[in-house]
Amino acid sequence: MDFTEKQLSYEYKFKGRIIKLRVDEALLPDGKTATREVVEHGGGVCVAALTDDGNVLAVRQFRYPYSETVLEIPAGKRDGDEDPFLCGVRELKEETGATAAEYRFLGELYPSPGYCGEIIWMYAAKGLTFGEQNPDEDEFLSVEKIPLKEFADMVLSGEVKDAKTQAAVLKLKMLVDRGEF
Repeated sequence: MDFTEKQLSYEYKFKGRIIKLRVDEALLPDGKTATREVVEHGGGVCVAALTDDGNVLAVRQFRYPYSETVLEIPAGKRDGDEDPFLCGVRELKEETGATAAEYRFLGELYPSPGYCGEIIWMYAAKGLTFGEQNPDEDEFLSVEKIPLKEFADMVLSGEVKDAKTQAAVLKLKMLVDRGEF
């Protein structure tokens, strides 16, 4: 069976700096129609950066929608049509001061495919050297180094709530355990 839904019409309800919201009328596979609410987002990148001594770089920053400080790996949104890899290199440097000698693509993550078109490109990095941080003007964060096994355990215990961090840390742990990174 073909599950494809066809857009019949759309109307933008909001166009902001980071997201756009539109309401679509869609033709369903059975010939009926349905309303679909879609958040458009340019996408982002995250980097699970591994130090030579087996720690992962993490950042803590306040996340306004949740009214709490969240533990995450370095990440950020793409600037326009910025190449995801270059965005990851930039975000790692800005947030932690680190640059990496080696990167590995970990795949794409759809954070909430029921209503949002955002894609997060995930990378692992190693061979780190450190310089100065240069966070965005409105970005306040602290950098931590967490042993990879401990970080994976924190994901499994529910202490790490951020989806991109959960996925990337567990993928990195599997790759390291297999001797593939």
